[in-house]
Amino acid sequence: MALRRTPSPSLFDTPLPRSVSSAPSREQGQAPLTVGGLTKAIRGLLESTFNDVVVEGEISNFTDHRSGHRYWTLKDSDASISCVFWKTRTANFDIKDGMKVVCRGKLSVYPPRGAYQLDVLQVRPVGIGELQKALEALQKKLHAEGLFDPSRKRPIPDYPKVLGIVTSETGAALHDILTVLRRRYPLVRVLLRPATVQGVGAELEIARAIQEFNLVTGKNRPDVLIVGRGGGSLEDLWSFNEEAVARAIFASQIPIISAVGHEVDVTIADMVADLRAPTPTAAAELATPDIAELLQNIQAMSYGIRQSVLSDLRQKSRALEHFVSGYALNALVVNNLNTKRERVENLISGIRTKLKHSLEKHHLTLDRDLSRLKVLSPYAVLERGYALLETTEGDLISRKSTLDDKSIREAVLVLLDGKVGVRFGDK
Repeated sequence: MALRRTPSPSLFDTPLPRSVSSAPSREQGQAPLTVGGLTKAIRGLLESTFNDVVVEGEISNFTDHRSGHRYWTLKDSDASISCVFWKTRTANFDIKDGMKVVCRGKLSVYPPRGAYQLDVLQVRPVGIGELQKALEALQKKLHAEGLFDPSRKRPIPDYPKVLGIVTSETGAALHDILTVLRRRYPLVRVLLRPATVQGVGAELEIARAIQEFNLVTGKNRPDVLIVGRGGGSLEDLWSFNEEAVARAIFASQIPIISAVGHEVDVTIADMVADLRAPTPTAAAELATPDIAELLQNIQAMSYGIRQSVLSDLRQKSRALEHFVSGYALNALVVNNLNTKRERVENLISGIRTKLKHSLEKHHLTLDRDLSRLKVLSPYAVLERGYALLETTEGDLISRKSTLDDKSIREAVLVLLDGKVGVRFGDK
């Protein structure tokens, strides 16, 4: 997609004025023209016909008025014309008498004097020496204002989606740029803003194209601009040494790559631009990545990622094998322990059961023996109304012969509800 506008007519292709009919004659019975009416008609004809002309000549009678306006006469060997250069307009050099210049402007008529003059829009010196002086003067001025400061230059985006081009649509520079872009990075969308790149007034077209690109919004807004043209003489490249172009590049919010002339050509546009390319072909290369290199990098990164993933998987696989192996061993030990614990628990349960049965059996036997002992116990007779005689040590005295023993002086009489001590007299 290309941004386009209706091209202006060539500045050197000035149309001839239309012929003016003779004033009506008295014989025809028509009223004569007034001076003002005639002047008005001449003014309308001249100003509409010569509204954009380029004239070359020598300056004379130069006046730098205190109002800021400048006046001079532009002449050659055949004629002369008055010129006015309003204070709102700037020149890149000191205008002096005797200087040969090229002026671009329009004819205007001053009715009070019935005179016409050239209203100068731009003026440029003629000759390498004068051009070089003008170039050095503008460089000094713009450098002092910081337009060449490297710190203000912006980086060129690595992967532009939209690329804008400001150049002649018929020049070789455009062909070279498009050829490189198609080969190098066909993914980028290219927008062309045609501009005249040579001659008086071309600088305004270049500056206007840059400004128009900066007004674009949305998906059509370029990520980077290429501004330039093919090689040529100093005069051919002069449009890129004009202040209007320099200030348009400086004010651009879109990064700009300048591509003016050949490698040895350096213009003010190159100094202000965010990046200078030695040729238009180089500009296309600097503005975009190489898709072949990108594909190689992607393949290399894909291979590296794949190897990294495989290595990581192998490492994780080994770790998992160790874990599974250890887990299996642990599971075997646990199962063995569980089996043995179950056996121990079964043994303990069996022992408990047997011990319980054995205790119950012994309890029964003990209860039976106790019952028998109770029946045989001498104390059982006490419940039947009898009493027992014991020694003081608790031994049963069941025979009289025991009492005959003189050593026994005391005894204990055991009754059903208690004991009573007894003493024996002298035997």
